[in-house]
Amino acid sequence: MTDAALRERLIVGLDVPTLKAAEQAVSELGDTVSFYKIGYQLAFAGGLGFASELVSSGKKVFLDMKLLDIDNTVAKGVENIVRMGVSMLTLHAYPKAMRAAVEAAKGSDLCLLGVTVLTSMDEQDLADAGYEHDPHTLVLIRAEQALQAGMGGIVCAATEAAAVRKIVGPELAIVTPGIRPAGADVGDQKRVMTPADALRSGASHLVVGRPIVGASDRKAAAAAILAEMAGVSAGMR
Repeated sequence: MTDAALRERLIVGLDVPTLKAAEQAVSELGDTVSFYKIGYQLAFAGGLGFASELVSSGKKVFLDMKLLDIDNTVAKGVENIVRMGVSMLTLHAYPKAMRAAVEAAKGSDLCLLGVTVLTSMDEQDLADAGYEHDPHTLVLIRAEQALQAGMGGIVCAATEAAAVRKIVGPELAIVTPGIRPAGADVGDQKRVMTPADALRSGASHLVVGRPIVGASDRKAAAAAILAEMAGVSAGMR
């Protein structure tokens, strides 16, 4: 795998409070990183415009909006997001919403990702929310539904990536947040895995936020993770 292809498998989460902080992170990371995630925190601080700027500068953007609404609203939102030129978009993996999004994105290069179960949630959290299934079972159910809806990929914990890969096959993206290098603080994540183990488990893309953005030397932190990923990719050839 080329260095450029490897960099496209590492998505750095710009989970920072201001546009200035995001610009600083991108500037410090330079050419080491080519793919960024923008979620709620930055989106509501000017991040949507910044997403378009990143795309114009040659970077790839994963817009983590976790859309869920009535079919028409989801479809109209996706149509506008397609025009932004971002590479990935999340929505909650509810069958009707996924089908509406797939139809709206038809003919574009936008990869739609179904969010299965948040990596901050465990069995008790799902029970408190009224779900009868444990996280692993619900992830597999939603992975199958995303496949049937024609989605481009799945977002799940790396701990579920191997089981999901068996369901969705080799082509769909499996994007795994909750990635933590060995010894790193897990924070509010409950289902985490190291970069190497995530790739071995079938993940296609790794989302890494705080271990890179919160590091004193961001570029070195990103380079270390890429080196770990490269070692795994070489061993899997």
